[in-house]
Amino acid sequence: MGKYVRPIVQVDAARPDDAVQLAGGWGWFTHVEILSRDAPPQIRPVCDVAPDALAPLTAPRAAVAGLTMARPRTMGILNVTPDSFSDGGRHMSVAAARAAAQAMQHADIIDVGGESTRPGAARVPDDIEIDRTAPVIRALKAAGIGQMISIDTRKSAVAAQALAAGATLVNDVSGFTFDPALAPVCAAQSAPVCVMHALGDPATMQNDPTYDNVLLDVYDFLRGRIAALVAAGIDRTQIIADPGIGFGKTLDHNLALLARVSLFHSLGVPILLGASRKRFIGTLGGAETADQRMPGSVAVALAALKHGTQIVRVHDVPETAQAIALWRASMAGNADG
Repeated sequence: MGKYVRPIVQVDAARPDDAVQLAGGWGWFTHVEILSRDAPPQIRPVCDVAPDALAPLTAPRAAVAGLTMARPRTMGILNVTPDSFSDGGRHMSVAAARAAAQAMQHADIIDVGGESTRPGAARVPDDIEIDRTAPVIRALKAAGIGQMISIDTRKSAVAAQALAAGATLVNDVSGFTFDPALAPVCAAQSAPVCVMHALGDPATMQNDPTYDNVLLDVYDFLRGRIAALVAAGIDRTQIIADPGIGFGKTLDHNLALLARVSLFHSLGVPILLGASRKRFIGTLGGAETADQRMPGSVAVALAALKHGTQIVRVHDVPETAQAIALWRASMAGNADG
């Protein structure tokens, strides 16, 4: 597929005159890493980058449903499932889900999911997933929850009911490959979407996942899915890309993606990263259970922001928001970040 251009992102307060801003955000870069499938990586100054390759990196990202991408954003996870790996069963009632959402006042987006996508999880029938999610979304809107609400689903019927209940964004872990009717539903409603990479179905995705080159394979998948979504009538400016940490990836795969996640800015769309409480954090951080992995999850979120990632999807919203505020102020050298 030729050359891949990865900006080497910096956020230092001292910025050289030849630096260019990354995607209208808080990062900048003077050099890029040129990647390919058949040659070693090369470091080049930004002046050597062809204009058509540089444009997706420097063009400011459009607001997604009115939410600007000029500063870091958080997506709070609200699972209304009995079996999610971290918080399954905690928010099954409408009242419990509403209380959890109200505790996420620092989140920019609240992501409601009614089907666990943990490794080994089985498919949930559409009607059950609808019964879990649509009433919760209606209750959040009725309670005056002001943040954008997204529906975490692979299914068109579930998405349609969630959008009717007040959701704005559709977040599909299958990259819009599971249900061919889902993209047309989003296009018809002019709903923004998040397209994620996963290798296989949740039930089987961790059964010896293999890649030729995990970074470039995931990039090519997302590039192809974005093109398909645009062809289906979804506005490119309303598409978010997620490399899918932990979805059909080993620990080494996850780390390879995290180390060079800034490559995905070349897609020309905002990047979302969801690594919160995942198994590799426990493995590296010595935290056996998911509820012990908040510190490691925050560390990964901040590392992603250093690469210019626009959205982090997290369980621990207050702690992550506090960390981001201090990270921004410390890097900028002022309270405005």
